[in-house]
Amino acid sequence: MILSAYVARRFLRTLLMIAAIFAAILFLIDIVEQIRRFSGENIGLAGAARLSALNITASFYSILPLVTVLAGIAMFLNMSRSSELVAIRASGRSGLRILAAPAVAAALAGILCVAILNPMVAATTKHYDDAVTRLRSDGGQTVSLGESGVWLRQALRSRDADGTETMGQVVIRATRASPDATTLYDATFMVFAPDAGPTRRIDAAEARLTQGAWQLSEVKEWPLTDPNPEATARTYPRMELPTDLTAARIRDSFGRPEAIPVWKLPQFIRGLERAGFSAQRHKVWFQMELARPLLMAAMVAIAAAFTMRHMRGRKMGMLVLGAFGCGIGLFFLRNLAQVLGENGDIPPVLAGWTPPIVALLFALGALLRLEDG
Repeated sequence: MILSAYVARRFLRTLLMIAAIFAAILFLIDIVEQIRRFSGENIGLAGAARLSALNITASFYSILPLVTVLAGIAMFLNMSRSSELVAIRASGRSGLRILAAPAVAAALAGILCVAILNPMVAATTKHYDDAVTRLRSDGGQTVSLGESGVWLRQALRSRDADGTETMGQVVIRATRASPDATTLYDATFMVFAPDAGPTRRIDAAEARLTQGAWQLSEVKEWPLTDPNPEATARTYPRMELPTDLTAARIRDSFGRPEAIPVWKLPQFIRGLERAGFSAQRHKVWFQMELARPLLMAAMVAIAAAFTMRHMRGRKMGMLVLGAFGCGIGLFFLRNLAQVLGENGDIPPVLAGWTPPIVALLFALGALLRLEDG
């Protein structure tokens, strides 16, 4: 027990050290990118540093599996050079018992990451997107889900009698939408004038998104500036309302799945499906987050399969490269499974859990082969 706790502490210390190094590198690279990206907004060094601190959390969270395999390689190499592995094996400990301590530590670290770091990443990502929107404010569009349906907001450009262009807003509510976000059903459009209240209300049985416009059918319009809007309301079989929205922008406005805390994902998925949208991408991400602790344990097992031995000379370099190469391979296999799952080619559970399980079985098989000599 004491020996296992010692190995687990060694691994966690190495993991924290490598994670801090990578976080610092990501921060320095991103701060240069933020200065370049927002050079016209004069955000200054402090503003760029703030944006970078918000932005790198998602990047750092995504590379945590690679950080884990590097931590495993570094720990086993250090123990090999100091002959600690030889002493532990001489005491009668098997390779699997040596691996158990850092693998469990990695899994526990993964659970903490999902429980604590994932909501932090979601919050910082949201704050970063809001900050970028404020810096590049153009009356953009937002999308949200509620119990009553889908809510959208878009800009509406119009020209006055003298030819000057004004920017208004349109708030859209629909009972449900098509999965590809191109059709809204039982839609209500509230048109707001610049620096004023609502000026028009438009109800439509169906609103179909085309290039640059909403095509409304079975329309009723109320001029809200009149004292009695119902008396002056008009009905039309069809109407066109300008928009700069596209189906892709509507879908993207729901936010990346990683921008939603894992604890809120099940409720968000139910809301998407209730509104008529496809929640496949969010289901896949949810399963991948649940499998993250197993993935981090698999990364440690891969590192152990290559480096948990007494090594000298060129052989050590080749084995280190092999361990890191397999870690990168698992990382890309996981991304491939994510793409297949999002496209609906494989179920979300299969996309989330297959890569770490396959990698863990591969590493355990290699270790058992070494144990047999």
